Amino acid sequence: MKFLSTLKEGMRISEVYLCKSRQILLTKAGKEYASLILQDKSGTVDAKIWDLKSPGINDISAMDYIVVEADVNMFNNSLQLNIRRVRKADAGEYMIENYIPVSKYSIESMYNELKEKVSSIKNIHLNRLLNAIFIEDTAFASKFKSSSAAKNVHHSFMGGLMEHSLSVVRLCEFYCKNYPILNRDLLISAALCHDIGKIEELSPFPENDYTDEGQLLGHIIIGCEIISKKAQKIEGFPAKLLNELKHCILSHHGELEYGSPKKPAIIEALALNLADNTDAKLETMKEILESADENVLWLGYNRMFESNIKRTGL
Repeated sequence: MKFLSTLKEGMRISEVYLCKSRQILLTKAGKEYASLILQDKSGTVDAKIWDLKSPGINDISAMDYIVVEADVNMFNNSLQLNIRRVRKADAGEYMIENYIPVSKYSIESMYNELKEKVSSIKNIHLNRLLNAIFIEDTAFASKFKSSSAAKNVHHSFMGGLMEHSLSVVRLCEFYCKNYPILNRDLLISAALCHDIGKIEELSPFPENDYTDEGQLLGHIIIGCEIISKKAQKIEGFPAKLLNELKHCILSHHGELEYGSPKKPAIIEALALNLADNTDAKLETMKEILESADENVLWLGYNRMFESNIKRTGL
């Protein structure tokens, strides 16, 4: 199998990929064409079918495994497949594990590190809360270990949610060493919990798309509901501490226009916002650089960074 990450401009391929999305769009001249996003465990690629009379196009849908015959082209410094023929793949033509992107780190090793972070929390109420969420609730733990951190953009792979959460925790631990004013137990607890709502916001792989709950509520609200329900079962959980923890979750996007119901009002919330933003943006930049042709100097304009991205050292 030729994984998407190995494709080069000029190649002609006949391979099976997962069709993540399929849309019929119009060119500027008003002609219909099909736009697809194809996926395997190495990543995704944009694909186009310019001739809708191509065999098989009407037989495929999103989330189908499809056999594509295509030419590999470059468009705006990114690979794009020009599909000539397509059909729905038969069951024996693919292995599902080749199509689900997975963290390069061991899922169980990351989970063991997470449990170590939980055990490091000295506040008895926060410690009990984290144990109730991440360890005692085995159904939650299973979802958390297999979830992505996003539909796309950054950490959009199995184990991505845990990888991102631990990265944020490590940054917050660095902040605590440099700024002793920070309440470590509160900040680390918030870092571990800040994206837990994503287990319900996004559907499981291979779909990894927004659920109805995710569209209507979003992971910030869902996460606060999870925390509130667990805290209610812990006798004597201080209301002030619970409100401070939930405030960190509610404000971790930093700005109202970025989806946070509140802006940071306490120093731990500010630190969490900075750590979350740092990891999300650096991971996004890393994934852009890793997916681009290593010989290309300028990678083109990126909407998230509002800049034309350049590779270092070329």
